[in-house]
Amino acid sequence: MRFDDRFLEEIKSRVRLSDVIGKTVKLKRQGREFVGLSPFTKERSPSFFVNDDKGFFHDFSSGKHGDLISFFQETERLSFMEAVERLAAEAGVPLPAPDPQAAEQEKKRQGLSDWMDLAAAWFEGELGRPAGREARAYLERRGLPETEWKRFGLGYAPSSRTGLKDYLIAKGARPAELVEAGLLIAPEDGGAPFDRYRDRIIFPIADARGRVVSFGGRALDPNARAKYLNGPETTLFHKGRLLYGLPEARKLLHSGGADAALVVVEGYMDAIACQRAGIAAVAPLGTALTEDQMEVLWRLHPEPTLSFDGDSAGRRAANSAIDRALPLIKPGKSFRFAIVVGGKDPDDVLREQGPAALKAQLADTTPFVEQLFHRERDLEPLDTPERRAGLKVRLRKLAASIADPDLSQAYREDLLGRYEQLWPTSQPVFTVGAAAREMSRRRWDGKGRATGPIGPNAETREQVSRMRNSPRPLSAALALAALQDPHVLDDKVEQLSVRGFCDDRLSALANELVEFRFESDAVDAISVRRRLEARGFGEDVFQQLAHTARAAGAAFLAADLEPARARRLWSMAFDLLVKLETLERAVEGAKQDLERDNDSSTFMRLKSERDLLKRLVDSGGWSDEAEAAAWLN
Repeated sequence: MRFDDRFLEEIKSRVRLSDVIGKTVKLKRQGREFVGLSPFTKERSPSFFVNDDKGFFHDFSSGKHGDLISFFQETERLSFMEAVERLAAEAGVPLPAPDPQAAEQEKKRQGLSDWMDLAAAWFEGELGRPAGREARAYLERRGLPETEWKRFGLGYAPSSRTGLKDYLIAKGARPAELVEAGLLIAPEDGGAPFDRYRDRIIFPIADARGRVVSFGGRALDPNARAKYLNGPETTLFHKGRLLYGLPEARKLLHSGGADAALVVVEGYMDAIACQRAGIAAVAPLGTALTEDQMEVLWRLHPEPTLSFDGDSAGRRAANSAIDRALPLIKPGKSFRFAIVVGGKDPDDVLREQGPAALKAQLADTTPFVEQLFHRERDLEPLDTPERRAGLKVRLRKLAASIADPDLSQAYREDLLGRYEQLWPTSQPVFTVGAAAREMSRRRWDGKGRATGPIGPNAETREQVSRMRNSPRPLSAALALAALQDPHVLDDKVEQLSVRGFCDDRLSALANELVEFRFESDAVDAISVRRRLEARGFGEDVFQQLAHTARAAGAAFLAADLEPARARRLWSMAFDLLVKLETLERAVEGAKQDLERDNDSSTFMRLKSERDLLKRLVDSGGWSDEAEAAAWLN
């Protein structure tokens, strides 16, 4: 539902900020304002101000500022929609009526939600009855006392094939509704529906507002085909958007103050263990952490901690999270990593060592950039120049996949700095920046003439040799245009230093162009050509580049094209290739997830987008500026 400005102003005008905020923050009048201790930070002197006349609060200790809607979002970790609903309830104003179709859908959802509530109560009741004896014993063995069962809504689904079905039908439910809610399974042969959950401990799954939308079941039979069973996708339940334990985690974050951590763990029992220890924790619902779930996490906390098991499955989960998060992270949105020591999981630590030990282990975190570097460093032995160069290329590409340009640059510098520390040398490190320019001044006079021996090293010779294998036509065209007019690089030189021309066969050429571009402002085609020849790029390489570039049909290479438009087209083509490379990487990541999770929706969406852009790039359709702009926007 969308709210117009008039409705928002109406509900805000019906209440006073000081009255509503004063329910949770002790306020004291000070002139025309109210002042109190910050709800966002721990402080002794009040720096939190509320102004009823202007309709806003301001917190000097944290810098937070806003109206009642943003106050609810910040203090109760609500989404915008939830905050508006909360404010409307405070104001006693009904929400606008949705359109008839949406109203009918909401009525249907409410009907299904009622059956979910009844099912949850039935499962809870069954846990305390004789049939739940084994389930109770299991929970006690796991160190979860009976006093905690109700807090987490735990229940038991008996072995009966139609126990839940019979109960709900007696209450007025129709089998088709219960199938739609995910409570029953309808056989493909048309037989009578039967209970989805049988002989399982039940964990209710709630949405952001605390409404039960599905269930997870842990099998008691050690020979069961699936140890854990989640409900299917339904009108109420979308497993890629929700997180187990979210409502309780919100409460813990709110009560814990600004320093409270938010931890993502692997399973139901781990989330429960953390929450029992006073740690705000959630768990994905049987899938790798999705982009939607990451956005939910970032609304709650700027830097959640991912704590996965140290086994192979846990490492795969951590790597998948890294790959999915990398394009999305930005200042104020990232992750940290924590590994529980000794091959334990949080539930084990709580039982064996207590809450303090669990908190200490989960507080020992690794920054995202460090976890990323360690993963790439440990991917293969770094015992040859080729493998070491491969690591450097991967680090540059990973940094370039970050959408935020400032953070992308910061990651490139950090990752390459860590790379250089692997093989410390007494010689200055040759990187783009002050050190690179200082070394360049010793070797070049700024006009492309060598003042000392700088011939090609072994790595350069190997990369130059690779250029003789035809690169992607558009990549070759971009490189050729940069040789003819080096100033096309002016706005892209930082990206070029990370991305190259989106083709590994041209990486050596891209590196030389970046290096030379930072050495001197007086860059022209002749100086560039001399520089490259001195570094081992022979005439045959340039001829091969020109031959391959012709296949791209690149409009920016036309001799009669006005320079400003040629540079604009070049820039758009470069950006499209960067986007295509990012999509290709995302498709590979989604393909790995598909093999594990058997969920093809994300893979098919990314693959379709990748294929469309590839056809545009290969066909030369990108020369249409409107078409290219549509893709880039």
